[in-house]
Amino acid sequence: MRSFIKKIKSFCSKASGQLFRKKSADRFIRDRNAQIKAWKKANQKMGWGIGQEEFQRIGQPPEITDQDRRDGFVGAVLFYGFGDDGLSHADTVLSGKLAWEYAVRRRKRWGGTWKCEYVRFDDPKFIRLREDTVPRPKGFYFRKVQLGKKYHNMSVERVRKQLGKDVGFGPEGIQFLAITHPHYMKIMNGKEIPFVSLLDYDIAPHGFGDFYDAPFLLATGSILGMGVGNVSRPYPSYGAGTLR
Repeated sequence: MRSFIKKIKSFCSKASGQLFRKKSADRFIRDRNAQIKAWKKANQKMGWGIGQEEFQRIGQPPEITDQDRRDGFVGAVLFYGFGDDGLSHADTVLSGKLAWEYAVRRRKRWGGTWKCEYVRFDDPKFIRLREDTVPRPKGFYFRKVQLGKKYHNMSVERVRKQLGKDVGFGPEGIQFLAITHPHYMKIMNGKEIPFVSLLDYDIAPHGFGDFYDAPFLLATGSILGMGVGNVSRPYPSYGAGTLR
């Protein structure tokens, strides 16, 4: 654990591009029922209060088209919007915070977590949903996911300009690795399968309105880490996750 923290700290406010080596594995997206089961388990463990009626209202995931596949989308994933942003949308920072708290609790047994000190979910001076993106709905929602390979080694700033109608990962990236697809950590290696940038979050590392960083998720073995990097710099180990 100490050696991992020493390595990952080099990614706090500056990502060095260092790669973590691990065995490769086939990438796959869990089916609808398995994802719902994962959400029920997290809800029960954390006491989030998601009612049975909400689970019963979950629809079918959208189909992945040939064009989606050409664009790098690999499947549909179930997410949840917690809280309220005051405009009848979900609170995206809270949605990420609660998923991260679940990861921390779960990985006390299965490995561990590390988070850069600049990612402060409880302080809006340090983190926000970026201004030029779409709000998230309350409750459950499916989205098609592209997990970073399409935008490997591209700066967050550059990717944001190329999104078109697609949306960047925000709380979805944390929920993906913490709740529905924790096994994906075994696949991420910073090379063929990049670590994932959360380009819909802005990070102000000093808390003075200096929102020039974005968070990212990386893993080594069973340890999940969250660091930050400058949005204008490309990092060789990372790719931006996107939604459709």
